Amino acid sequence: MTTATVTSKGQVTIPVDVRQALNIETGDRVEFVEIEPGRFEVIAATRSVRELRGMFGKPGKRVSIEEMNLAIAARGAAAR
Repeated sequence: MTTATVTSKGQVTIPVDVRQALNIETGDRVEFVEIEPGRFEVIAATRSVRELRGMFGKPGKRVSIEEMNLAIAARGAAAR
């Protein structure tokens, strides 16, 4: 088991073996996700936008920029 120490500023150095396993490099971000009370997972938030392609399936309908702008304007007007 790998351990780390929390500094007085609340900072933790992620051990090298954990960084390598998560493919984390300098400047990358990590997320702390609570999976149950008092228990968290550390997840590398380093995916590029290109890796997300296909994650949500194909859209049901293609929408033009003009249609998007009209929908945004209508929603904005309805919120007032």
